[in-house]
Amino acid sequence: MVKIGLQFKATLENVTNVRPEGEDFRWFLKLKCANCGEIPEKWQYINLMDSVPLKGGRGSASMVQKCKLCARENSIDIMRDTITPYNAEDSERFKTMVQFECRGLEPVDFQPQAGFAAEGVESGTKFPEITLLEKDWTDYDEKASESVGIYEVTHQFIKC
Repeated sequence: MVKIGLQFKATLENVTNVRPEGEDFRWFLKLKCANCGEIPEKWQYINLMDSVPLKGGRGSASMVQKCKLCARENSIDIMRDTITPYNAEDSERFKTMVQFECRGLEPVDFQPQAGFAAEGVESGTKFPEITLLEKDWTDYDEKASESVGIYEVTHQFIKC
């Protein structure tokens, strides 16, 4: 079992506490089989609501799948307690947002989509349902009378 951290990096403008919102937040990943190196073309998602039992009664995982190339059963699980918001002071630096417990699967790419939330730095204005598919998001904070945004979203994976 290997723990892999997804590190998030963005430039924040007048927002903080950027985070995945809710148990049904979908982490869209490309996953590589650690046994044979196969990487399926399509994006796959995992979330906290899904729990699949592992063979042999070894607990459960967010996703269990059999590799189409080598037929090995692999799993990946979201480590619930590691989900951390990305704050204003983290702007333009990599910060681990979540960790995955990997058994035979290794995330190699991440596609941020819908379901993020943030708050205005000064006003505390809530910004729910942020979509980061385009790697940029902008809005206007009425309370603070200023533009807000999340720009140049990127990521990397690290072994924890």
